[in-house]
Amino acid sequence: MYKRQLIYGKENIACEERSLDRKKLDECLVRTQKGDKGAFSRFYAETARGVFAFLYGYYRAYHRTEDATQDVYLKALKNVASYRPGTDARAWLLQIAKNTALNDLKRERREAYLPEEEFERILRGERAETSAFEALERALNERERDIVLLHVLWGFKHREIAEQLGLPLGTVTSKYKDAIAKLKKFLKEETE
Repeated sequence: MYKRQLIYGKENIACEERSLDRKKLDECLVRTQKGDKGAFSRFYAETARGVFAFLYGYYRAYHRTEDATQDVYLKALKNVASYRPGTDARAWLLQIAKNTALNDLKRERREAYLPEEEFERILRGERAETSAFEALERALNERERDIVLLHVLWGFKHREIAEQLGLPLGTVTSKYKDAIAKLKKFLKEETE
């Protein structure tokens, strides 16, 4: 069996080349809970490739996946006390990875894709520079505009919009549907 050296801080830990089984991964996390940093190094060495592959399915970009993989292990080390001995260490780690990816992607969808100055003009009610926002301003009332912007631009679900605006879910859904129909009609008339 081949051996390789993993360096963690100033320690050198010999790790077997084949993957550790479920029991040994559990043992690594239990030892980490007791302060053994070398055990976490071994855990990392044996699981990092799998976590990277798992995260790549979410990010589809090498560098972003590398960054997320490091975030996952930092979170795992920070929260190792929450690991329950005797459970599946890989499942625990992949749940952290999944939550990290979903939170990152959700945050990205909610970020504004507009220059900050233009977004501030929209919030102040001033006329926007882009024709899409002109169409929103001219075709929709303020409530409809808010719902469309929150859903399309920020990526909020109708349920989340209803909570934020203090409206029933059915009202938000119907106002969104009506607003889209108004926008289509407005844009069709503008192009004719």
